[in-house]
Amino acid sequence: MAIGDALGASTEFRPYSYMQSNPITDMIGGGTWGLAAGQWTDDTSMALCLAISLIVKQGYNAYDQLVRYMSSTGRCFDIGNATSESLGAFIKKQKDFSQEHKIPFEQMDAIDDKNQMIFDVEQKLQCSREGVCGNGALMRLTPVPLFFFRDPPCAVRYAGESGFITHGDPKVKDACRYYSALITGALLGYSKEKLLDKQFYLDCCSNGWFGKDDEARLHSEVQEIADGSFRDKKRGYEDGIRGKGYIVSALEAALWAFCYDGGSFETGVLNAVNLGDDTDTTAAIYGQLAGAYYGVKGLPKNWLKLVYAKDFIKCLSKWLEFEGDEWYKKNNP
Repeated sequence: MAIGDALGASTEFRPYSYMQSNPITDMIGGGTWGLAAGQWTDDTSMALCLAISLIVKQGYNAYDQLVRYMSSTGRCFDIGNATSESLGAFIKKQKDFSQEHKIPFEQMDAIDDKNQMIFDVEQKLQCSREGVCGNGALMRLTPVPLFFFRDPPCAVRYAGESGFITHGDPKVKDACRYYSALITGALLGYSKEKLLDKQFYLDCCSNGWFGKDDEARLHSEVQEIADGSFRDKKRGYEDGIRGKGYIVSALEAALWAFCYDGGSFETGVLNAVNLGDDTDTTAAIYGQLAGAYYGVKGLPKNWLKLVYAKDFIKCLSKWLEFEGDEWYKKNNP
């Protein structure tokens, strides 16, 4: 995810026509945000916040996630409109709650579990509006399946809930649930052919990963992707694949890149970036599934060396894996 994010950071918002004339072939700096080669954007920053929340809370805690998204880097240079709006709504709800319950506002980020439950009942942790369906919920997703993959139904459910708190469209919840199932499958050793087959979703439903009855159903646009829409668009952009901010387009683009990467992470992530538009996020989404499938050994060593805060990310990843294992043993004695 961090590699994809950093690789696309220098050309974020550049159209496909520009990428055709100036294709990305290596990890470089400069461009849109003037970052150094290997530095990532809000995609990875928010994912690290999510990972830290899962570690510190030893499980899923939506309130804590929103608190941590508020201060991910100390200097915000890139944030999606939907995320910004949702975090603004969350701050307002915190202020209203602090006044009503006579809690100093500066203490609101650290209220106890009891007050968090009251807050959820009174203020609602879902801080977005219906119809908000940007790709920001999908770009930060991977810590959830990395933590919960031993319990696939939880990996799927919590991925949907985590996305929905900042992006309030049902398509967002289902796109996150489906992608989390794919990452979970990759971590459990599923073959690429099985992951990309339309039978994968049906098998997951049979195994209870998506819940029961109506809960298991995907939005029709997400279902089209689960049925393999990306496989019918081998030529990519010419066949309608777009690296756009719309979550359904982003999901399809990432799966197209994974489907046609020829078994090479490098090929797939470059294809994702060179679609243009939301280059860092499309590549970060691809990197989540491809990284889970190919593993660290499948990542280009020269890019690994450049990734900003790589030692911190490695440490955090090991800690996330450990706490996820502890959570699973506690909840499945």
